[in-house]
Amino acid sequence: MNKDWVLTQESFEALLGWLDVDREEAGRKYEAIRRRLIKIFVCRGCCEPEDLADESINRVTSKLKDIEATFEGEPALYFYGVANKVHLEYLRRRPTPVVPPPSENAENIEKEYACLEQCVQKLTPANRELVLQYYQDEKRAKIDRRKQLADQFGIALNALRIRAHRIRTSLQQCVQSCIQEVTA
Repeated sequence: MNKDWVLTQESFEALLGWLDVDREEAGRKYEAIRRRLIKIFVCRGCCEPEDLADESINRVTSKLKDIEATFEGEPALYFYGVANKVHLEYLRRRPTPVVPPPSENAENIEKEYACLEQCVQKLTPANRELVLQYYQDEKRAKIDRRKQLADQFGIALNALRIRAHRIRTSLQQCVQSCIQEVTA
């Protein structure tokens, strides 16, 4: 996908028009497709299913001018095909996590928790607030909160996701280093 491509109101309107001529029905179809995409990515064990669903939708939307005249059938099926490609890319780029061995007792759990607290405190106040708010809530409330956060920071939702991912990665590295120091 073109990395410079951005979802605009015009392209979103075109997507809804492709889904159905009736605007209300198009909105229902869009929401149903998005929910189904999220469910697909959840069932496949993806860490950020909403992000992958949005990526799939964005890719379809960016190619809409090329496909709408020739595509026949249910548009949802095209989204699911694109989602399969997005999932394959996700699997290729996903780093193999280095998972510390599971804690065997309450003392180790306390050490891990202390390391997490220590690493969170090392973050800048803005990053600390962002990451704590970003991972709050579940389902629709989480989606709404993330949109509010993006508005609050004056950045696009995708930029917010990238920022949160970078903060989380730095936290994971900090916690792993701390645990190694404490247990050494």
